[in-house]
Amino acid sequence: MAQKHNFLAFDCGATSGRAVLATFMDETFEMREVYRFPSGIIELGGKYYWDVLAIYDHFRKCLSELGKEGVEIDSIGIDTWGVDFGFVADDGSLLGNPRAYRDPYTDGIPEEVFRVIPREELYGATGIQILNFNSIFQLYAQVREGFAPLRCAKNILFMPDLLSYMLTGNKVCEYTIASTSGMMDQTSRQFNNGLLERLGIRSDVLLPIVQPGEAVGMLRKEIAEACGVPQVPVIAVAGHDTASAIAAVPAADEKFAYLSSGTWSLMGIEAPAPIINEASTRLNFTNEGGIDGTTRFLKNITGMWLLEQSRKVWAAEGRTYNYGELEKMARSEASFPSVIDPDDPRFAAPANMVEAIASYLREKGQPVPENDAQYVSCIYHSLAAKYKEVVGMLQQFAPFKIEKLHVIGGGSANDTMSQWTADALGIPVVAGPTEATAIGNVMLQARTAGLVKDRWEMRKMIADAFEVKTFYPAE
Repeated sequence: MAQKHNFLAFDCGATSGRAVLATFMDETFEMREVYRFPSGIIELGGKYYWDVLAIYDHFRKCLSELGKEGVEIDSIGIDTWGVDFGFVADDGSLLGNPRAYRDPYTDGIPEEVFRVIPREELYGATGIQILNFNSIFQLYAQVREGFAPLRCAKNILFMPDLLSYMLTGNKVCEYTIASTSGMMDQTSRQFNNGLLERLGIRSDVLLPIVQPGEAVGMLRKEIAEACGVPQVPVIAVAGHDTASAIAAVPAADEKFAYLSSGTWSLMGIEAPAPIINEASTRLNFTNEGGIDGTTRFLKNITGMWLLEQSRKVWAAEGRTYNYGELEKMARSEASFPSVIDPDDPRFAAPANMVEAIASYLREKGQPVPENDAQYVSCIYHSLAAKYKEVVGMLQQFAPFKIEKLHVIGGGSANDTMSQWTADALGIPVVAGPTEATAIGNVMLQARTAGLVKDRWEMRKMIADAFEVKTFYPAE
């Protein structure tokens, strides 16, 4: 009989998290969600934190449920959002909860940093787009305010590494999550201590960076006994959730662009090396770590946030629509001509998204929608046009011809959006899988266990296991 392997993925988002169990048998595997939990930001004394102890408690509850079921787990992997981190003291104690990237304490900090390290020099070293919540700006803000946990810290641990530490007692710094910090040198792929020291940031709190697939350690004995599960390895997978998601793109070769589609859209290519030049600086592309030494060269785009915020406005007015209805509405007004720039600053956090869209269109001299369906059509066409623009930019940098766009994440279930994107780009769009982040997480565990050898074998297995849809441009 073929040997069965079970890998547990803790996939933690900024509003909720879940645990997914993947069972591998022969050359196939299946997945099921076994636990879901909330996560969120807590305000205290004007500062914003993540309740990391609550997340850890949910991990234990999930393990207890699996223990009661008698599930034999082979290993555990954790992925989270990027940039945020916590502190560990000399004696191993946690020094409070991690600050959250939405804490306004970094407002204006990039401009202060640029007085010490010019913007071009910082981007040239790290390859990371300038966002005020990057880890380097958070640390500089903490230095400025005399943040006590930083003063007392033995080590900094980024979110997935912090949670792995809580499960194992061992500390690592995984490459993909470290790469989001704005502190990693793209040449050495280690932290640039010189930059940090110029800013008065302690470099001794940072650990050496390890690649995805490294074993962090064994699940602590007291946790295993309390939860009724064996002591199993915790693996440092691609700890940044987007890195795990891109690892799950079911591509057959490197000639693709990807779109991780949800509230926000992350669009890029898998490059063999960082791309840092005048054009990438000007166009605000970012270079983040991928698996197998690759670089995720990408751009952040406002995504279905536009639609979600419009739905809130309509719901407040007594009109609620599910996603299937929204697709039908878009198709019914497919010829509506107006488009917006999804990344216009007015759409970042408007009091009323519908009014913000109408204001933009009036300002640009375009027709304003007369009904909800026209607004949906406008949003869909606007996103497709933006994706075309960004793919055009990516083609300038890619060392290969982009022949397909792979759409993963929740937005890949939107057939209308996929078809309109294919029409706009003039290349096939392959949609799915929707659960790419968890799939990438468990696949990296499977690779560490020796079940697959590289990312292409992983991707072939994913392509065989999950149904995807291909949308071709209309003639």
